[in-house]
Amino acid sequence: MSDLPTIGFIGVGYMGHGMAKNILKGGYPLWIKGNRNRQPIDSLLGMGASEASSIKELAENCDIIHLCLSNSEQVQAAIRDNGILAGARPGTIIIDTSTSDPTVTLALAAELAEAGMHMVDAPLGRTPKEAESGELDAMVGCSEEIFAQVRPVIDCWAGTITRIGEVGTGHKMKLLMNFLGASYASLYSEAVSLGAAVGISPHAFREVIAPSRLGSGFFNTFMQYVCERDENAHKFSIDNMAKDIRYVNAMATDAGVMNVMASAARHYYTHTQAIDAGGDFVPMLSDHVGRLNGLNIDAIARETMPKK
Repeated sequence: MSDLPTIGFIGVGYMGHGMAKNILKGGYPLWIKGNRNRQPIDSLLGMGASEASSIKELAENCDIIHLCLSNSEQVQAAIRDNGILAGARPGTIIIDTSTSDPTVTLALAAELAEAGMHMVDAPLGRTPKEAESGELDAMVGCSEEIFAQVRPVIDCWAGTITRIGEVGTGHKMKLLMNFLGASYASLYSEAVSLGAAVGISPHAFREVIAPSRLGSGFFNTFMQYVCERDENAHKFSIDNMAKDIRYVNAMATDAGVMNVMASAARHYYTHTQAIDAGGDFVPMLSDHVGRLNGLNIDAIARETMPKK
């Protein structure tokens, strides 16, 4: 019988499946609670995971529980609504890898502490590809003592682990990261549209920027969609980014800080949600910004694609 702690995982979607798979590869016993999509659940069951019929049942059987959910509302429901608090025992550690509202994180941490449990915020950097390969970035907020306990587990699915500080600081750091991502996507979308309007193709734009000091991994995956129409280049939804940029604006308001750029970027995501396209992935924002300017970026990218 394993002397390793039993791990729980709630939310085995795009990111969660790879993370959970790598926890199993690390030798840890794993319980999972999925949603409606059976494919990732059945995949993990085939690797040796156990499936809980409820979050309460999962909590009753686990020592460390991961949450990989879409927003703070879902995190609160998993902890409060006859879930983790109802089933877990004192000493249980909850690792929230979602991109959550730090204010909510701190409130939940206080509730868990009253029950003798511990909250860790460990939001993620990078993409589902790195989740599958175990090379995600983790930004961790917790005490040094709890960090020492959870690091071996996080090491199963993360290539880079940075303890930012106490509980809540991981989520604050992730919001700063996604503030940059949301703003870059808006900026790239405007630049692609402006370029197309003045006769610079998306391909020429990428050819110049990618190898320059302005290039980046984010730029590369964004432009992989724009130029090659690869819808799977960066699988992160506009709905999720819209949520994150709302959290950024709320954090700035709470801190009394001007946030002109975050406020401006938010409008493109709000617009895309308003036309019922929030399920599109972030690089597809370029198409919506193009349409606002009377441009068909899809057609322009295909018409100007270099001949092989």
